[in-house]
Amino acid sequence: MNINEICANPKKHSMNVASLGGPVLDSPVKGQSFLDENSRISLATEISQIESLKHKTIPSLEVAGPHKKLFHDPAQTRVAIVTCGGLCPGLNNVIKGLVEVLSYDYGVRMIFGIRYGYMGLNPRYGLTAMHLTPETVDNIHESGGTMLGSSRGNQDPKVMVDTLSMQLNVNILFCVGGDGTLRGAQEIIKEITKRKAPISVVCIPKTIDNDLNLLDRTFGFETCVQSASEIIKSAHVEANGIPNGIGLVKVMGRDSGFIAAHASLASSVTNFCIIPEVPLALDGEHGLLKALDRRFFKYRKDHVVMVVAEGAGQDLFSAAAAKDASGNVLKHDIGHFLVDKISEYFKKSGKEVNIKYIDPSYIIRSIPANSSDAIFCFQLAENAVHAAMAGKTSVVVGSFKGAFVLVPLEYVISERKKIDTESALWHAVIGSTRQNSYFFDNSYENELPGRSAGMDYLSGEKTRL
Repeated sequence: MNINEICANPKKHSMNVASLGGPVLDSPVKGQSFLDENSRISLATEISQIESLKHKTIPSLEVAGPHKKLFHDPAQTRVAIVTCGGLCPGLNNVIKGLVEVLSYDYGVRMIFGIRYGYMGLNPRYGLTAMHLTPETVDNIHESGGTMLGSSRGNQDPKVMVDTLSMQLNVNILFCVGGDGTLRGAQEIIKEITKRKAPISVVCIPKTIDNDLNLLDRTFGFETCVQSASEIIKSAHVEANGIPNGIGLVKVMGRDSGFIAAHASLASSVTNFCIIPEVPLALDGEHGLLKALDRRFFKYRKDHVVMVVAEGAGQDLFSAAAAKDASGNVLKHDIGHFLVDKISEYFKKSGKEVNIKYIDPSYIIRSIPANSSDAIFCFQLAENAVHAAMAGKTSVVVGSFKGAFVLVPLEYVISERKKIDTESALWHAVIGSTRQNSYFFDNSYENELPGRSAGMDYLSGEKTRL
């Protein structure tokens, strides 16, 4: 359910956030303006979209922020925080932000950190929850990872809700994670709803791939791009240091190529950017192998820097893909696959190339957040607390068109955000790398009119780039 689909059928999509009940308690928050409860951000931002919705309900998202009235009594509130899935820069910043806003703005004292993701809500693992205070989280933002630990995999929602309601007696649960975590949160919410338990579940989106639906940005992405771009520059140095050197860097991006695209632009040294959204052809006149051959031996370039997202080229593998404990499809290793295929191709043709392969995935995702992400993490945490204390539930706090909003959980997990290959972003990548010049054998000086906007850069199919 993307923006276009929602705007085309606005009556089907109210986008209203669920609530446990009417807030009646005065908020203790000081020094900040309270929200107008009717304040919303339109999903339709282009004039053509708005005009098409004349005389119709305009789909919109609730603005995030502090509410004048609360549902949960701060003096009685007990909170649990869980971090799940793969590591990502900023997890500790979010934990610290949640604890500090709960403690300082609302006076909440009982805050529990759940150990190792949803496993910590299953007593069979014997993981005792941590009592979190501003003192215990004081310096955690200086380290990567999560002080609570993380894990993948599903747990029985009945068992998890038993732990939340009967053992910890919490009335607010913050779930910090990506697509798998949010799906797990949805199952918890279903069980809470069956029991009519007064527990708010508020999610803070964490996916390093930046691929969650209806959200501009997820935390950790900018840190990842910054780190990846430096590694790509190192690959450029390596490639230049050997005859016909190829610096091949694999970055994260299971289904979306945002890291590869942004890091390629940021580094300004990438010659080929390979993403999941565009089919990858190895052989033939417009295949990758021939394109590399042209760059080296026709255009006389002495090196190549290639950035590939982990989810690219998966249709080149014959074996069926397995799934991880969270239900995510495990991608085949496109990095080593390309190393083998490129080496084989040039060996058969009697031409020398030297490949330096770098996979920095686990380095990138485990570093501390940069300044921009650190600020973003605190703002997400702050708005998540405001929403939870007002009794909002089954909601994701995120950024849309530069504003902090509340998005119903079902919409965020309905589909993944992907790069539009007709967008300015992808056109910029094609322009920066000049890779079409090698795929389609047209020099910079004599590039045919419309060539860069005429064919899919890898498969040779007609498309606009």
